[in-house]
Amino acid sequence: MILPKERDPRFITIRRGGTLTDSDHQLLALWAATCAEHVLRLFESAQSEDLRPRQAIAQARAWARGEVTMTEARAAGGHAMGAARDLRGAARHAAYAAGQAAVVAHVAAHELGAATYAIKAARAAAPDGEGERAGRIECRWQREHLPDPIRELVLDDQRLRNDICWSVFDC
Repeated sequence: MILPKERDPRFITIRRGGTLTDSDHQLLALWAATCAEHVLRLFESAQSEDLRPRQAIAQARAWARGEVTMTEARAAGGHAMGAARDLRGAARHAAYAAGQAAVVAHVAAHELGAATYAIKAARAAAPDGEGERAGRIECRWQREHLPDPIRELVLDDQRLRNDICWSVFDC
């Protein structure tokens, strides 16, 4: 997976001994859901009847609003990643992005999982020879949609974990 070997205390909630506030944790989940939703059509065009990734994104947002438990959001994330299992390319990456967005409720550092897989989906969907460019465009789009309170945190996390995230944040 694309999580660091040592957990960054900035992505651990205060009640668990880290420095992450609940409001920033919620913003991370909402941003991850936005990243995943931006490429969701790439999954839905291949698997229009499978609602699991869309439901995972909805659960991520519902968790951020306090409407569902962490366990419910995490389970939805697992189901979305299950939808990816038999797929390849853009559809697979888009489903993984949705799953990663939902599990941010459980582990905040999955925020980069959603962003990474969304960029990989954009790359995979691009015409031959345009993948890198499409990935940079997606990366910049994601950065434009970062809420100000978590902007520096996420950008620093991208810098620190870029190598284990397939270098998708070189945009």
